[in-house]
Amino acid sequence: MYKNLAGRAVLAWAAACFLSPAFSQPQPSKEPLKIGFVYVTPVTDAGWVRQHEEGRKAVDAALGAKVKTTFVENVAEGADAERVIRDLAQQGNRLIFTPSFGYMEPTLKVARDFPDVKFESITGYKPAANVATANARYYEGRYLAGIAAGRMTKTNVAGYVAGFPIPEVLQGINAFTLGMRSVNPNAKVVVVWLNEWFDPPKERDAAMALFNQNADVVAFHTGSTAVMAAAQERGKMAIAYHSDMRKIAPDAQLVAVTHQWGGYYTQRAKAVLEGTWKSGNLWGGVKEGMIRVGDFGTKVPKAVQQEVLARQQDIAAGKLQPFRAVAADVRDNEGRVVIAKGAQLGDEQILKMNWLVDGVQGRVTR
Repeated sequence: MYKNLAGRAVLAWAAACFLSPAFSQPQPSKEPLKIGFVYVTPVTDAGWVRQHEEGRKAVDAALGAKVKTTFVENVAEGADAERVIRDLAQQGNRLIFTPSFGYMEPTLKVARDFPDVKFESITGYKPAANVATANARYYEGRYLAGIAAGRMTKTNVAGYVAGFPIPEVLQGINAFTLGMRSVNPNAKVVVVWLNEWFDPPKERDAAMALFNQNADVVAFHTGSTAVMAAAQERGKMAIAYHSDMRKIAPDAQLVAVTHQWGGYYTQRAKAVLEGTWKSGNLWGGVKEGMIRVGDFGTKVPKAVQQEVLARQQDIAAGKLQPFRAVAADVRDNEGRVVIAKGAQLGDEQILKMNWLVDGVQGRVTR
């Protein structure tokens, strides 16, 4: 009897030991969510890719050990992009962000082969079951920057260095012009097309050519800071795009239109972690915090700063829509009515924009 009791005591002691934390087998730790980013240019101090890199860092800061992020920079659109996106999927990344318009088709192609991986096509417009699309309403910031340019120009001529004549770029040129002419009806905008997103020497040359055509303020839709540096060199004014560029052009910068991706990227990563990720399309602007205008230069009077910020609040509240014809018809630069008085463009029309507004000197070249 005592022998049996002793045996039972030993068994009970052993069971307690193995069930207690001190003696239990360590549970395998949950692997972090691997997230990949693909960048179309090198990571520089400012610009399009810099803002997405800031977004990646925001994900790391918000989610810590729950995620492991990585990026590949300077990836050309096309075959190179497909190879890099495929490599990231094969390396175990379960969420992949591809922020460039030319990455859309490569992303879709790779996504078909990796149905368990989630993809975010930034600036793309074709979703799939495992591909979401997202973009920002850059044109809202462009309109506000146009107000600042319209108030500050002395020659009534602004230059615009543009990458490609796709709707996103045309929206920006048109909104900038409408904003400028809303406060300065005599203003005009001269466009130079580069057919490049990132070519600093060409960007600089284009800006210099525009200054030689009497432009005293320039805006741009390209990937480097070359236009800002050119304006600083020539003693002219410029609108920073993507990032605050006062470090590059402390005297030239009037205002910056900045893109804010950290909130969106963090939200989407959380959704994957929580199992709630769904495909869809988001087009967010000032209201959603994805576009912000500020970082005024020292030349901009307080009254102009306050005017721009007030109009920014109006956009956020839905009181101001850049593509709304309030007082008269809006015409393109060939004389056709593109927005009738009292009307405003819907998203579908804005997304298919293929014209340049009256006041722009240039053509939509395909």
